[in-house]
Amino acid sequence: MYRSHVLICGGTGCTSSGSQQIIRVLKNELKNHKLQDEVAVVKTGCHGLCEEGPIMVVYPEAIFYSRVRPEDIPEIVSEHLLKGRPVERLVYHDAEIPEGIRSINETAFYKKQHRVALRNCGVINPEEIDEYIGTGGYEALGKVLTGMSPDEVIQTILDSGLRGRGGAGFPTGLKWKFASGNRGNVQKYVCCNADEGDPGAFMDRSVLEGDPHVVIEAMTIAGYAIGASQGYIYVRAEYPIAVERLKIAINQAREYGLLGKDIFGSGFDFDLDLRLGAGAFVCGEETALMTSIEGNRGEPRPRPPFPAVKGLFGCPTILNNVETWANIPQIILNGPKWFASMGTEKSKGTKVFALGGKINNTGLVEIPMGTTLRTVIEEIGGGIPNGKRFKAAQTGGPSGGCIPAEHFDIPIDYDNLISIGSMMGSGGLIVMDEDTCMVDIAKFFLQFTVDESCGKCTPCRVGTKRLLEILEKITSGKGTPEDIDKMEELCYYIKDNALCGLGQTAPNPVLSTLRYFRDEYMAHVVDKKCPAGVCKNLLTYKIDSSKCKGCTLCARNCPADAIAGNIKEPHIISVDKCIKCGTCLDKCRFGAIYKE
Repeated sequence: MYRSHVLICGGTGCTSSGSQQIIRVLKNELKNHKLQDEVAVVKTGCHGLCEEGPIMVVYPEAIFYSRVRPEDIPEIVSEHLLKGRPVERLVYHDAEIPEGIRSINETAFYKKQHRVALRNCGVINPEEIDEYIGTGGYEALGKVLTGMSPDEVIQTILDSGLRGRGGAGFPTGLKWKFASGNRGNVQKYVCCNADEGDPGAFMDRSVLEGDPHVVIEAMTIAGYAIGASQGYIYVRAEYPIAVERLKIAINQAREYGLLGKDIFGSGFDFDLDLRLGAGAFVCGEETALMTSIEGNRGEPRPRPPFPAVKGLFGCPTILNNVETWANIPQIILNGPKWFASMGTEKSKGTKVFALGGKINNTGLVEIPMGTTLRTVIEEIGGGIPNGKRFKAAQTGGPSGGCIPAEHFDIPIDYDNLISIGSMMGSGGLIVMDEDTCMVDIAKFFLQFTVDESCGKCTPCRVGTKRLLEILEKITSGKGTPEDIDKMEELCYYIKDNALCGLGQTAPNPVLSTLRYFRDEYMAHVVDKKCPAGVCKNLLTYKIDSSKCKGCTLCARNCPADAIAGNIKEPHIISVDKCIKCGTCLDKCRFGAIYKE
């Protein structure tokens, strides 16, 4: 029996910051103090507050240490674990409680969250099945196989109001119902979409790294509900930690008889296999994903027929993403009314978001549907750095749109976001401040879509390329007002004619920025200026002679020799030579250099 448990994040974020080395040093230090039998070291998944990693939480006190380094470990062991005195300089601080957070649950980051899909992330060791079982794991599967009919399971999911968390928001129970006919007479499949490809999105990866058994349990429940005996988890190979933990979890579930033949003595057989994706964004689309699992190039297929009728290998198939699966066991255990009590009328439950961009608390959050964007950014996210103003938030990644400041208080749910030209997407939420150029943002996402288009259909393959060319023309200072009209017309053509969701939603970032920030487009094409000072070709670097001290620092660091002047005299930038790299602006100590 251990007197203390030290939980250290082993997710990708903290691993990249050195948490594995911290674990090794901690174990050695505990051994040196003969504490290895009194203090347990637990490698967990992501705690969520990635900005403060590597993260360490010491129980039973729940002391929350942030930005821990290997050299801090001896002090933590000798002071906290040996003498019971927390190391104050490492205790996490936030603006509300500057003297230091004593418990992780006291933080502004966690107080407004409600964790369902993430309930075990940062709490258990994802590589130990016993820890998952100790938190109620596989109880839902046992309940289903020993006391519920397949139709009762489907009705429970229908009554909960759970909608797919992968982006489209289709009712999960309805999808299962469509595929449930002819149980036992037809080969069926259950698939998990873990091909998370949106820039800045890491929700599904974090669930797989922190709680892989929840996906296995949920998929087995779904297999029972629709009459499937085989499942596939399609996960991109770029997620090595998630892949490794899934392999461990699947093997453990088989050893415990929770996968395979006659599960719980019920006569129900179900097994799972992994399929690794090569990182193609289009394989996040369900038919392209299934085509890839079949061993073919990942390209979408026309619908109908839909996968519930003819999917993987031509058989009825259901596909949900990782976050959707992570909700299933809790719905079974707590009942559909419990889940439906959270959220809004048409968007039940919670939603996981990956907060990124111009935000103080980057990381992973799970909030009830209907929480306002302001709450997420100002309270949970800690606001925007350096006193900058909020300008927009991008949701839904390359398929989504921008939410401007005028909608800062909008409750986040599926229908509200669609009504203002955005979408929920899988859960990426990129925050932008006043220094962001919205034309440049549209170009960034369109560049991504052009690179990731599979090329199967002309509207996407050619149309997005033409869109990008117009945007590049505008940001280079060669655009005209007619280009904006042409671009808008092309957007609607692509949306109406592309084969799959990737192409149909590719114009969304352009359309939403045109809707709310058309004045920025006009400034680019009429005034030949970038109001945010981002687009290089529309910038001019100048020196304020009243502020310049003639220190020559800018001239000495200019890679193009574009700055001239004598010592202790105002300098001048040659517009013809300047390559607009910004080095002079960064180096100037007197604020004499500016861009316009």
